[in-house]
Amino acid sequence: MTSVSPPNPRAVVVGTGFGCRVHVPALRAVGFDVVALVGTDLAKTTRRAERCDVPHACSSLADALALGSIDAVTIASPPDCHARHAIEALDAGAHVICEKPFAMDAAEASAMLAAAQRAGTTHLVGHEFRWAPDRATVGRAIASGAIGTPRLVTLVQHVALAAAVEAPVPAWWFDPEHGGGWLGASGSHVIDQVRTWLDDDFERVSATLPMVSARDAATHAADSFSLRATTRRGVEVVMQQTAAAWGVPHGVSCVAGTDGTIWLDPTRGVVLADEDGVRTLEVPSDLRIDAEAESDDPRHRYTHLELGPYTRLCRVLRRAVDGEDVGTIEAEVPIPTFADGLAEMRVIDAVRRSAALDGAVVVVD
Repeated sequence: MTSVSPPNPRAVVVGTGFGCRVHVPALRAVGFDVVALVGTDLAKTTRRAERCDVPHACSSLADALALGSIDAVTIASPPDCHARHAIEALDAGAHVICEKPFAMDAAEASAMLAAAQRAGTTHLVGHEFRWAPDRATVGRAIASGAIGTPRLVTLVQHVALAAAVEAPVPAWWFDPEHGGGWLGASGSHVIDQVRTWLDDDFERVSATLPMVSARDAATHAADSFSLRATTRRGVEVVMQQTAAAWGVPHGVSCVAGTDGTIWLDPTRGVVLADEDGVRTLEVPSDLRIDAEAESDDPRHRYTHLELGPYTRLCRVLRRAVDGEDVGTIEAEVPIPTFADGLAEMRVIDAVRRSAALDGAVVVVD
């Protein structure tokens, strides 16, 4: 008798930008059938669904869930929609990945975590860069004691993504009503990077949110952030980024500890210095990710950086749909859950409070 393979789990993607570019191929790579794409503009959503070979285009998540037998929902809508979409998907019994910035504030994030705990389904945050090979190698080296006790973290990056006012960026990025601002768009990743590398949480921050580009600061969310923080274990952290620096990207990613210093070098990769000298660390075999083909669309310039790590995140989602408890899954890196999303938003709220007070030191709730 011929055996019949069980059907692939069914997924819905909310969001037609990053959702089409990264979520759809990452989900398919681990065996999901992406059955619906959700967007606010049905005509545009239909065109993008056809381009991505997704069978259903929907103008609401409710319509997509009504298709039935939806195992997972991934959310790449603007931040002001995250709470609504996540809670709706969780209440329907779906496993969920929600993009960052996780929510509009910690109050929304807390409601999202509570909904996930009620549902008892898997809840993940789109911090795919935990799986980025160089970053993951640094985290593993710090955890192994390679630099002793971490004392000082410096993370600085200047990129030109939004240097030109007319730069083609997602509409929400600089719209405060939709949760915009470079603090949420990129700072959320950096906050998660520090929390993951140190296995520690922020205790207090002093921050500003400057506008570097020629955008009107009175009507646009900031394209940059600058902050100094102290963690609960006393590690000093300096984080500064701008999306509006003309020229080639450049920056510093470095952690200094009692027994060594580790940093990311743009040509050498992960570099460790200690009493034995300076050497390049090889990426462990389980952290290596095959390079993904780059899109020829200039708006997709970072797809090769995102898709491989995002596929690892979706692999965790698939294992959860298949019945594994996320709490027991042995992943290559710590798995980002809604609890991490809440912790992230508490830091972002504190940064915003400090910036409103001209950089005053603010305790993270």
